[in-house]
Amino acid sequence: MSTLGIELCDAGFEAAFPRDGHAGYPLLETGGPLGWLGLAYQDGAKTSFGPPAEEFWHARPKQVTHELWSRLSHDASPLGPAGKPQSYSQLAYFFLRDYLGRVNSVAGAPAKAVLAVPGEYFLDTATEEERIGLLLGMAHELKLPLAGIVDMASAALCDTRIDYFDRQLPLLMIDVHLRGAELTLFQPEADGRFARRDFAKVSHAGFNDLLRHLTTTMANRFLRHTTFDIQEDGRIGQAFYRQTKEFLLTGVMGYHYQINTGTRTYELVATRDQLATDLAAFNQALLQGAQAILKKSAGRAPRCTVALTARADLLPGLAGVLHAAGLARVIHLPPGAAACGAARLGASREAPAQIDDVPVETAVPAHLLPEPSAERLIIRLVKARRTALARRPTHALCEGLGHPLDGQKVFTIGPATLSPDLTLPEEFDDLGPGGQVLLEQRDGLWWLPPSPLTQLAERALIEPGDRLSIHHGTHETEVLFAYCPDGGAAPHRQV
Repeated sequence: MSTLGIELCDAGFEAAFPRDGHAGYPLLETGGPLGWLGLAYQDGAKTSFGPPAEEFWHARPKQVTHELWSRLSHDASPLGPAGKPQSYSQLAYFFLRDYLGRVNSVAGAPAKAVLAVPGEYFLDTATEEERIGLLLGMAHELKLPLAGIVDMASAALCDTRIDYFDRQLPLLMIDVHLRGAELTLFQPEADGRFARRDFAKVSHAGFNDLLRHLTTTMANRFLRHTTFDIQEDGRIGQAFYRQTKEFLLTGVMGYHYQINTGTRTYELVATRDQLATDLAAFNQALLQGAQAILKKSAGRAPRCTVALTARADLLPGLAGVLHAAGLARVIHLPPGAAACGAARLGASREAPAQIDDVPVETAVPAHLLPEPSAERLIIRLVKARRTALARRPTHALCEGLGHPLDGQKVFTIGPATLSPDLTLPEEFDDLGPGGQVLLEQRDGLWWLPPSPLTQLAERALIEPGDRLSIHHGTHETEVLFAYCPDGGAAPHRQV
């Protein structure tokens, strides 16, 4: 019996409904991370939620709230008739009803469901009792057959698509919601489970502050470049916000802003480096939060794995900042990981007859954690955080050995059996021909072509400081691309 998994994240609701051998994700085409935001908009007697509400977030900010899920309670919200504001729990109920209606129209009513909820809901006993109690009440009213409620970070680790990680080490998950970032620390238990051991929230590091900050800084650049102030008109400001969000989501190196007033068109080309510079403070806040929770746990920063959700991965340069601080074991979770994990968690369970008997989880069962595979090869390009104009790399380095890149059109990286330009450690010798990575030089630049191995849909530019993270079963290594002014050294010299 298939289970509906719902990821109740206000920075992007997700749903997964695996059945008949299909993953069932994405169930709704919402645009992935930041697609279905937890927003409510009220105009008189009419209330809208999600993307329809987002259309007014900047145009009519006083009529939109983004706090219905992060402040889930009977407290009064800013929306509602004069003197009779609706509570956050009322808005959340109508939001969930609207969302489930859309899910049911696509997949039909589920026989059972599991909700993956923010880690903040388990902050303390009083918070857990209030918010979990409200969710159980909503599920009962909506006739949603709950088989469980699970901490969102725990659910994400149950997704079959995530990479294998060392179970003997702690794992720190970083996720970004609307009102702040959530940091969840897991520790391995004697029975093989991964249990939540600590939690921290980094306030003002959520997408509400991030998107508003980014929109403002880009608007100031637009004003300096065009002398046109987009913030004088709410509708134009909303259009500019949409373009800024698209710039963040697409990951393009340059973005062409265009605002048409009807009488004139204003344009600006912004770069990825400018975007990264604008968000540097957010990356630093997350790094400091990570270091604090790790220090609190072990008295020092221990060896651990860091898992970045697809939302956290939207911050350009975050993985590089973590790596530079010594947190080098980083895995990247796919979109909807918590929704898919919640569905998998509920697959072997039945929905209790009594709503009060619904189990609440904050740990990952051992049998649902990813298993190592001797055949699985994963190659990812990790872009560096740059503050200056990048140069073309001159060397590729792996395990202390380097090879110059200049003087050739194609550069190969692979096991020794294939006689590549740069040889991987001997643990990778059994990869075979399918384990070779090819770089191409075009127009004086180095590119990584798209392939199933790299999960790239289009070629990616290689710049100094970028890294190739290579995982094969339980083995992992990295190839670093560097710029050396006296590039021309002999192949495979010790560096």
